[in-house]
Amino acid sequence: MKMERLLAIVMLLLGRKRISARELSERFEVSQRTIYRDIESLCAAGVPVAAHTGMDGGYEIMEQYRIERQYLTIEELESIVVALRGVHSTMDEKLISGVLDKVSALVAGSGQDGTRTAQQMMIDLNPWHAGNAERKRLDSLKQAIASCRHIEFHYTNGRGEQTRRTCEPMLVVLKGYVWYLYGYCLLREEFRIFRLSRIKQLELLPTSFVRRESELALEPLRWDSLLLQDRPLIRLKLLFEPASRALVEDRYEPDKIQEQPDGKLLVESVQPDEPWLYGWLLSFGTNVRVLEPKETASRLYREAMEICKLYPDNILKH
Repeated sequence: MKMERLLAIVMLLLGRKRISARELSERFEVSQRTIYRDIESLCAAGVPVAAHTGMDGGYEIMEQYRIERQYLTIEELESIVVALRGVHSTMDEKLISGVLDKVSALVAGSGQDGTRTAQQMMIDLNPWHAGNAERKRLDSLKQAIASCRHIEFHYTNGRGEQTRRTCEPMLVVLKGYVWYLYGYCLLREEFRIFRLSRIKQLELLPTSFVRRESELALEPLRWDSLLLQDRPLIRLKLLFEPASRALVEDRYEPDKIQEQPDGKLLVESVQPDEPWLYGWLLSFGTNVRVLEPKETASRLYREAMEICKLYPDNILKH
């Protein structure tokens, strides 16, 4: 533990001009006396740490001291920093902060300006409504995965059905801006994918398990096909009004969109035949028409009629 802390202190000092003993003690959750002993150990090991007193006092490493960056270029190191900052808010703060400090130290140690890429690009993986609940779920799942412990939770599937699940968690996956859990479901007796936002009342159980061989872990490119397995698929042909162009281009690849002479957009795609699909189509109002299949257009019509029944007949008079 001490060796890890000593290395982390060195990397932190390499990435910053000067840092106080108080800040170091708070960062590593040890006493200032422990920090003093750590600095003495570093000096004894040949690391040139200079101590400064006064209001702006603290510790810093002599400018001549460098750590070899080996095969990484300054541009590659900058890209790593940008990516780490992107996941910093969704993963364990101390863990990512430590890695950021180490990589930033290598950038600073190169003697070049390490802020160019950071000023040109920013990655934010949090959804607009992100809060602490999802981060807590992630931390609990990471703990369960690392210790091979069973978990139990309430889950709501895409059809709104709620069940209590016991699961052997294998890994968490960030797809787009959505986190998913992949694990072996003891209720269904097969590997399943669970969306984190639909997991409630997550509990870590005292029982442990032996990890099963996972095809997803071995072949991550199969993720999309696994996500859609056991789901009925339909081939849609949709005609969108020009007013929906932005939303259409956000969702579909350019080769799926055919612009018509009148400015309308024809889209052909394969989608899961699930309730959310009809809600999504209805959200376009009169800006979309289902051309094929006829069964989907008929169901969409019935859904719209059911919505109309929620309101009294005389509502149009107001």
